[in-house]
Amino acid sequence: MRLSTSMIGMALAWAAAAAAAGPLDKTECIAPAKPGGGFDLTCKLAQAALMEGRYIADPMRVTYMPGGIGAVAYNAVVAQRPDSAGTIVAFSGGSLLNLAQGKFGRYNENDVRWLAAIGADYGAVVVAENSPYKTLKDALAAVKADPTKVVFGAGGTVGSQDWMKAALTARAAGVNPKAMRFVAFEGGGEAITALQGGHIHIYSGDAAETVQQIKAGSKVRILAVMADKRLGGELANVPTAREQDVDVEWPIIRGFYLGPKVSDADYKVWSDTFAKMMATPAYDKLRSERGLYPFALTGPQVDAHVKKQVAAYRKLAEEFGLAVTAK
Repeated sequence: MRLSTSMIGMALAWAAAAAAAGPLDKTECIAPAKPGGGFDLTCKLAQAALMEGRYIADPMRVTYMPGGIGAVAYNAVVAQRPDSAGTIVAFSGGSLLNLAQGKFGRYNENDVRWLAAIGADYGAVVVAENSPYKTLKDALAAVKADPTKVVFGAGGTVGSQDWMKAALTARAAGVNPKAMRFVAFEGGGEAITALQGGHIHIYSGDAAETVQQIKAGSKVRILAVMADKRLGGELANVPTAREQDVDVEWPIIRGFYLGPKVSDADYKVWSDTFAKMMATPAYDKLRSERGLYPFALTGPQVDAHVKKQVAAYRKLAEEFGLAVTAK
């Protein structure tokens, strides 16, 4: 069959378009959880910022892959979709903590390409509005005097981020974390309710989440944020733990990774795009609207940060006597 000039031209144009297709042409963000919550927020932030800045022509598709605070998605991407250049996957500090404890199965922090950190929340020490503890030092003094009379609570079990924040607070008071009283709840909302009801005395939660609870009418106070410096906005008057001579920091980063076999060229396209996007005032606005604080890293910088953080979490887990599976 003889092809007409127009048909040949169309075929060549199609081939050229296919060859020129890049990782930003058909994009997807995997949120490793059910709709709602931090992973969904992370994907939706990228979706909105990429579209608003016109870095992508078509809306980013968000898909949900719940299980193990990221474990199911991590295993699926590494084993089944390692070269999907258009797919980014959300991760959090909780994901890194689980990686450090070997909860992602046979894979570790070296098995994906860490792409970007796009914002952060921070740990917070929270009490009821009518609590006798007016400062972090007051709370630590009470824990030290009698750890059986001060009950910590949070939305997480032993070994989780929230438990770790409570454990660090107890250790700062000179108390072995194994001796502290800790009540695990399904989520931060339940813990806040218990705090207001006097069932627990200290909530080891997240700063941004607590601000939202206060705006919604919860009668609680933040004694300290676990940040390297004071946060802005509603928390500008809340001191850091370090300002109160308590050497505790707990950043909760949010970001993305790519499959391990995504090419260097496609990785660079994504990395450069995120770096450009996060340097704009428009992105600052979108991020702050979602309760996240500035924390922007891309490419080799985020890779180094993640691996350093996982190593630190692994050491911390061992110090607290938690099971750590060597990789």
